[in-house]
Amino acid sequence: MDRRLYWLAVALTAASPAHSQINQQPRAPAQGPDTRDVEPEARDPADAQGDEIVPESELNSALPPLSDDINAPLEPMPADTAPAPLPQAPATAPASQVGDVIPPVAPEDPALSAPLEPLSNFNTAPLATAADLPAEDAVEIEYETVVTGLDKLGLDDDWRALSALREGDGEAGNEIQVAERAREDEALAVRLMRSLGYHDATASSTVEPIPGQQKLRATVNATPGRLYTLSSVNVQAGPTTPPNLVREQLPLKVGDPIEAARIQGAEANVRLVLPQRGYPFVEVGERDILLNDTGPEATGDYTLPVETGPRSSFGVLRTEGDPVFDLDHLNIFPRFEAGELYDVRRTDDLRDALVATGLFSSLAVEPVRTGRPGPDGTEQVDLLVRQARGPARSLNGEIGYETGRGLRAQAQWQHRNLFPPEGALIAEVIAGTQEQGVSGIFRRSNAGRRDRTFTIIASANRNNYDAFEAFTGTLAVRWSYDSTPIWQKPFTYAYGAELVGTNENVFDFARNERDRRTFGIAAIPLQAQFDQSDDLLNPTRGYRLKLNLSPETSVQGSVRPYIRGMVEGTYYQPINDRLVVAGRARVGSIAGVDRDDLAPSRRYYGGGGGSVRGYGFQRLGPFEPVSSLEPDEEGNIDLADLRPIGGRSLNEFALEARYRFGDFGIVPFIDAGNSYESTLPRFSDLRFGAGIGARYYTNFGPMRIDVATPLNPREGDGRIALYISIGQAF
Repeated sequence: MDRRLYWLAVALTAASPAHSQINQQPRAPAQGPDTRDVEPEARDPADAQGDEIVPESELNSALPPLSDDINAPLEPMPADTAPAPLPQAPATAPASQVGDVIPPVAPEDPALSAPLEPLSNFNTAPLATAADLPAEDAVEIEYETVVTGLDKLGLDDDWRALSALREGDGEAGNEIQVAERAREDEALAVRLMRSLGYHDATASSTVEPIPGQQKLRATVNATPGRLYTLSSVNVQAGPTTPPNLVREQLPLKVGDPIEAARIQGAEANVRLVLPQRGYPFVEVGERDILLNDTGPEATGDYTLPVETGPRSSFGVLRTEGDPVFDLDHLNIFPRFEAGELYDVRRTDDLRDALVATGLFSSLAVEPVRTGRPGPDGTEQVDLLVRQARGPARSLNGEIGYETGRGLRAQAQWQHRNLFPPEGALIAEVIAGTQEQGVSGIFRRSNAGRRDRTFTIIASANRNNYDAFEAFTGTLAVRWSYDSTPIWQKPFTYAYGAELVGTNENVFDFARNERDRRTFGIAAIPLQAQFDQSDDLLNPTRGYRLKLNLSPETSVQGSVRPYIRGMVEGTYYQPINDRLVVAGRARVGSIAGVDRDDLAPSRRYYGGGGGSVRGYGFQRLGPFEPVSSLEPDEEGNIDLADLRPIGGRSLNEFALEARYRFGDFGIVPFIDAGNSYESTLPRFSDLRFGAGIGARYYTNFGPMRIDVATPLNPREGDGRIALYISIGQAF
């Protein structure tokens, strides 16, 4: 306490006798409606006794001197200046005395004076909550979900896909969490109904226990209300050629429901079609729909602003960035001429063709305004090609297994632009149980014109099959017009020339044994294909028709010209979204030469994964005579040791039911076919195989596993055949 205030209290106590105040009888103030106010002058003089005022000078003189140092310690109070003790109240107050009696002070609690416990002795671990419990110990509540009112609108599936209640799988931490999910689904139900044009839609939810079960039921009730329809469709756009082009491409009419998907699709159609009709810079503005809910029918006025931009025609190509191709090579790719009316599909086609080269890390083709006048009042626009160079080298491979052919692996390294522009060098290695080889390939893509490829091939191979063993060297040139996975063409072709030298073992019927011969072969292979299927690697609709012709000359002591030919057709028919029926027929013939004068590697064989499944690779057709086999120690002859010798004709048929679910598929199939010694195939000696396959669909094509068995096997044929590869069988 401040010393100055202390001594002030002492002085006041000394100047005012306390006994006169304590002994004074108190009087209650007058009360009641008749009580008169007491004027100050009417106070009893006795009541004013002791009300003396101490002068300030006397008070200051009674105070002890104070130090100017506010930090000085308090001085001890002299004994003679101690304040007089206050008089004690009587033990029993008179009956007329008004006031409270002060109770005696309770004894001090010993715990208050005890020293504090050290902090280190306290348990500072936080209290565990339900959220801190292990997952297996967490208390969960189960619930079931019921939704009403959406089934008639066809929104049940959409609601299930987005529902917070459904996403919880019927479990939650507590009832509050279930209620929150139900409220989220209320808003979801309203959004879904409004998306169909029910803009007055409401929804409510309840969460209640199920009687007799430790379970809750969450119910969402949806009420769609009235369906709003278009009362007018207005387009705000400048003049176009032809007139009303924008309105004609907006497929909305009065009376249509104000459905989000319908309106967004109509606006997307404007964005899609106008750039195809000469307006590359079209901009579709924000729609405005004014709802009218006061009339007898719920309607809305629809207004769409569209900025068409100038009607345009093609100009020239420009390029910028890290160039892969110069303008001379870029101008090989466009399928349009300068001055033609702009069509965004031609722009997309140019970009796709450039992407197919595989030489860009990123690529963009976009129209640029020039202000130059074009024909028919158009404005010419140039196409700006933004190039970014990508890696030119790549390494890829494939591996497969086939009963009768064994394991086969192929690896390929290529530099796609070693000889610019688009001059590729390719090195290829084949390693397998029955085939080994190396090859070097030079390939010039888009050679002189778009999609034309020039190829030079040099290869050396060893093949060791049941039908023949051959060491073959090949030198070939080829011009082709091919499809790619990015750009599938309806018509492709190829032509070229081959020089082949091969040393093979041939069965000599005169000697009834095999002998080795060397053949020199010159060929002019020709190929044409009509492709009306919807996919190059996994077709589901359409057909293909392919023709191969190869006039050849075999030099083996003498020149023997002949011609090899084959026709193949495939057809694909979808039954529904998951099931496709696929069929194939193939017929081949070799004319102009005896079979025994043909190199075995140029003959036709049936059987295998790409032929008649269930039979071994190349094991359909004529075989060596049984007399060529030697009996074992017990005098038995194993017909499985007979080796095929091939024929001059072939026929094959296949039928598959391709059922797909997600990324997987099941394919039951039946195949038929054979090869024949005659020039033309016969249909009276077909061999059948059947089986089932599994498919795993990837972004580069399906992975295929087929298991098959022969239905009318010959003696020596195996019972089960397995095939593993990439791509469909056909």
